[in-house]
Amino acid sequence: MKLLNKHPLLLLTLACVGVFFVNLDAIFVNIMEARNFITAREMIVDGNWLLTTMNSEPRYAKPPLPTWLTALSGMLFGLKSLFALRLPAAIMGLVLVLFSYKFLQKLTKNTQFALISGLVMVTSFYIVTAGRDANWDIFTHSFMMVSIYFLYLLFTTPPAGHPSSKGGKKVQHYRNALLAALFFGCSFMSKGPVSLYALLLPFLIAFGIVYKYKNFKSRILPLFVFLVVSFLLSGWWYWYTYTFDPETVAKITERETSNWTGYETKPIYYYWSFFTQSGVWTIPAFIALLYPYLKNRVFNKKAYQFTFWWTMASVILLSIIPEKKVRYLLPVIIPLAMNTGFYMEYLFRRFKELKDKRETIPVYFNFGLIALIGVIFPIGGYIFLKDQLSGSYWIWFALLSLSLFIIGVVMFRNLRRKAIQPVFYFTIAFIVAVISFGMPLAKTLTVNPEYKGLSKLNDWQAETNLKVYEFGGFSPELIWDYGKPIPRLEKDGSIEIPPEMQFGVLVAEADEGKFKKQFEGFSVEKVTRYDMNPQAPGHRTHRPRLWRDLYLVSK
Repeated sequence: MKLLNKHPLLLLTLACVGVFFVNLDAIFVNIMEARNFITAREMIVDGNWLLTTMNSEPRYAKPPLPTWLTALSGMLFGLKSLFALRLPAAIMGLVLVLFSYKFLQKLTKNTQFALISGLVMVTSFYIVTAGRDANWDIFTHSFMMVSIYFLYLLFTTPPAGHPSSKGGKKVQHYRNALLAALFFGCSFMSKGPVSLYALLLPFLIAFGIVYKYKNFKSRILPLFVFLVVSFLLSGWWYWYTYTFDPETVAKITERETSNWTGYETKPIYYYWSFFTQSGVWTIPAFIALLYPYLKNRVFNKKAYQFTFWWTMASVILLSIIPEKKVRYLLPVIIPLAMNTGFYMEYLFRRFKELKDKRETIPVYFNFGLIALIGVIFPIGGYIFLKDQLSGSYWIWFALLSLSLFIIGVVMFRNLRRKAIQPVFYFTIAFIVAVISFGMPLAKTLTVNPEYKGLSKLNDWQAETNLKVYEFGGFSPELIWDYGKPIPRLEKDGSIEIPPEMQFGVLVAEADEGKFKKQFEGFSVEKVTRYDMNPQAPGHRTHRPRLWRDLYLVSK
């Protein structure tokens, strides 16, 4: 443990590598990733770097910075490489954790606490999934966390002339303001005002409640510089799209604005169980939120109050918005991990002395459950996966079983000795082992004997030399697998009949009746079905939007 504490930044970086970078290509591309990847491909192939497109249609709903980074990675390492396309998101996960660590170091002057919180963060469920998933969320919140770090330096660096200042502080203020503005602009160019509202605003509220804004007058000019530069860096792309395609921008803006109040609306209490999104840290995260219990047990009461109010302000602000999705909780998990770090640091110091079962039982239950899963996995995993195990899957299963079993045994041994520090570190090792050895087994859980990727449509087109159209709305995953845009027949409620005498039409289940009615005077022949569902038809997760029937239409 002493070795780990001597090199905290190295340990944290290795944990990030194990969580974010290993087996990045193990799972299927999801809908959010497919949107990003398609737009990146069309940037490279068609040159649509500013007026961005998806399936050759305007795509201005999200700013382009994450897609630019994805496209650059694809150009360097190949558009066929899922690892390359997901690499920028993994790097942003690393940036988020390391800058959170640096921020907590500055805030508390306690390196061990900063390390604990960083390790909690990197292994929190929603941070893990976001850092391995090439969508916009990890970019916007990671960039904003860097901006928050420099804003904190701006707020806390003593002004020039202050007894504790050593000269050059005025220059530092402007440097911190400019760096904060740069990364604020990057955050805005990743997902608009989302992180401003869900991460930065709660930070400013919590900082004002706990630390106040001291010597504010001496920082007015640097803050003005911050606001001006942030505005310019955040707004130029929106100005560009509005200038060169105002009609489309107006339609997209109207649709996106209405979504906030009329799409995926949930009650205000929808996020009540937000702490469960921290995964293995659910119980510690909940206990860390019991302010009356923990406030006098932490090593730094003001810093604990700050992370507590930061977390609660973020949850409250997100709860006010009618549109709610579980993945929107990502900015909450960031201060929540910091807040949970206070509880874990308290256990490091005091657990061996605790006698009250009300304090010890939750700890034994949480970490004992993780250890139990590790110990029984070789048997339980075999029973569950035995029909799918073959070839190299046996090697991965053996490695996963052995590592989890050893981790589980060691955790039980240390729990019996009330040595929480090694238990904590082996919990991190548990998550890394699951990702390193378990991710290659993910495909054993996706069994669809009728799976047929839309990329196979290229073979049919090569044989027939016919053009293919999508009848209605397209699914991003299908377009990504196909490899190029597919023109749509239905746009804005009207259907345009292709000029060719013979052509193919892809039809979704929801459009079947409308398609047959539209082409009832034509010769229509069903050719095949392209089904990209990981699970077989009849399974509860088999989604109609991931399959299309191909029809040959002749005039």
